[in-house]
Amino acid sequence: MPGRKSLLALLGTVVLAATLSSCNQQTPSNPSGVQVTQPPPSKSSPVPGNFNFAAEAVERDGPAVVRIDAARVVNEDPFGRMFGLPSNERVQRGSGSGFIFQADGLVMTNAHVVQGADRVTVKLKNGTTYEGKVLGSDPVTDVAVVKISASKLPTVRLGNSDSVRPGEWAIAIGNPLGLDNTVTVGIVSAVGRTGAEVGIPDKRVPFIQTDAAINPGNSGGPLLNALGEVIGINTAIRTDGQGIGFAVPINTAVRIAEQILRTGRATHPLLGVQMVSLTPEGARELNANPNSPVKLPEQKGALVVRLLPNGPAARAGLRPGDLITAAEGKPVEGADQLQRIVEAGQVGDRLTLTVIREGQSRQVTVRLGEMGNSN
Repeated sequence: MPGRKSLLALLGTVVLAATLSSCNQQTPSNPSGVQVTQPPPSKSSPVPGNFNFAAEAVERDGPAVVRIDAARVVNEDPFGRMFGLPSNERVQRGSGSGFIFQADGLVMTNAHVVQGADRVTVKLKNGTTYEGKVLGSDPVTDVAVVKISASKLPTVRLGNSDSVRPGEWAIAIGNPLGLDNTVTVGIVSAVGRTGAEVGIPDKRVPFIQTDAAINPGNSGGPLLNALGEVIGINTAIRTDGQGIGFAVPINTAVRIAEQILRTGRATHPLLGVQMVSLTPEGARELNANPNSPVKLPEQKGALVVRLLPNGPAARAGLRPGDLITAAEGKPVEGADQLQRIVEAGQVGDRLTLTVIREGQSRQVTVRLGEMGNSN
């Protein structure tokens, strides 16, 4: 929760400070005709006394982990051509990781690994290299799907990230710093980290935090549990710390991959508010300040600070200073929880919110919009 002065400043204005980005669109089709499937939740602890669980997990899933090389042409002087000057283009190269999740050549990776690429190549562990085609990428969750022309390929086993708990084993496989097929082991340090906590506030992902060593080049590679099931996609590190890495939960990645396979793009529901978490202690502190523009109820909830002009929440009648305490009858204890509820919905869904305004409780129904679409 921000400090008292900063929150008071936010409460005193209704101008939205930032815009929401839209999703990249690429091939608008489902060339494979398949649906990403996940197994039911599994117990994620190895057999007691099995000290080789990591080696066994790597032997099982390692062949399905790939290296992804992306090349893009960069013109360092885009105005030169206007004056007939020689082209100053160069090829910018980067590499990351990925994993095969369907035997007919579907590969999952990070969106930032293939972003803006003119050419993508996928190298298997056995050395075979294929040209890759980006079927779609979603910068909001940093998930992308790449297709290679091959069949009967080794695949990973998908786990259930909703059942992951801090303290469980975590195994990362990837190609850090160009060192292909590198394996590191640690634990799940935390779950549900927000983009703001990770340092990438534009991402709408409940990140898994791990201390398994992750370095540049690991991006897009799998994070496995002790049974060798993929529980996340390694995506980010904290440069100001050691042993702090983050992964996109596989359940989130699967949901985005399914959208990409159906339509070539991913959509994200939009409530259209900027909000902060409120606690009884925080409310009492703010209410004690004579400069506070509103008197807040001393209870938990998501406090509306600003509204997107003509956005879904504004059209439904929400106001700055409203405290959202429930969604569809289920208690809401903070902004992060409400954001997860919104993200779990679909564009066009109607979401009924319980709101406290000026000491009175009321119901407000919001029709969720789409990120990047102002209509």
